[in-house]
Parts: sequence; C-alpha cells; structure tokens
Amino acid sequence: MEPRRKRIYLAGPMTGLPDFNFAAFHAAAARLREAGWETINPAENFGGRTDLPRETYLRADTILLAQCDAVALLPGWEESRGARLEYLLAR
Repeated sequence: MEPRRKRIYLAGPMTGLPDFNFAAFHAAAARLREAGWETINPAENFGGRTDLPRETYLRADTILLAQCDAVALLPGWEESRGARLEYLLAR
C-alpha cells in the first residue's frame, strides 16, 4: 500500500484583489502539486464562486485546513484577515 501524500493548504490574500488573486493561487498550487503535495487550493473550492457569504468560505476552509499537514503562504498573506486566521489555526 502506497503511503498517503502529504497535504498542504494554500493561504493568501483574496479580498480586494483583481479576480480574487486566483492566478497566484493557481500558479502556486501547480508548483506544489508538481513537487508532490496534495494541494488544497481555496480558489478551486465552490467551483470558483465568489458570491457567497464570507462565513461560508471560512467555515469550509477551516475544515479543509484541519485536514492538512502543512500550510503554504502566498505573498501578502500578512495583510489578509482570512489568511492570518488560517496561519494561526495551522500553528
């Protein structure tokens, strides 16, 4: 039986950025997957929808983050309330 690949959660700024910073999330996810990580990319959740209440995203992301072995932080994460919360939860 093959061991489970390590799972990583991708956190970073979205709110207020063009296209919610999806391009940066997708590029980082591609690099992490290429490096062998099973990657949880919030930009892929909900089919890419961006019109749901913020709490909906935070609840789902918190559950996914709790199932990960590591977190990867995109540039500018320190300025994002959501990414800072994800960082604190991951710690």
